[in-house]
Amino acid sequence: MATRWTLTIDCAEPAKVAAFWALALGYVERPPPEGYDSWEAWLGEQGVPEEEWDDGAYLLDPDGGAPSLSFLRVPEPKTVKNRVHLDVQIGGGRQTPWEQRWPRVLEEKERLVAAGATVVGEALSADGRPDHLVMADPEGNEFCLL
Repeated sequence: MATRWTLTIDCAEPAKVAAFWALALGYVERPPPEGYDSWEAWLGEQGVPEEEWDDGAYLLDPDGGAPSLSFLRVPEPKTVKNRVHLDVQIGGGRQTPWEQRWPRVLEEKERLVAAGATVVGEALSADGRPDHLVMADPEGNEFCLL
């Protein structure tokens, strides 16, 4: 039996980074625990100080098939390349013919740049055509778009 898991991203502004990834992946905000009308009500009942209520943000795949995402406030800035990253397969992944995939990648790049992402680089395949884009979210966390 597989173990359920969540991908957690450290960041300075959890709500801002979560909003970017919700847009990029089509995720939605995780609802508060059952029996609570809001996260604030739940956090207050748990005794979490009000000044810490914005220290995290949480997203879910609305279809329930993909892992959930957590965004946690940390005091230190990002300083080096990610050792783990997401491959956002908007074009259908490498199994999709390049002529179909690459226009989708370019279109999504424009949408994500408008949402605060930056293009870090472009990787080429063995035949010299663009294979994927290396991008960064609004706080510099790298991901690939393919």
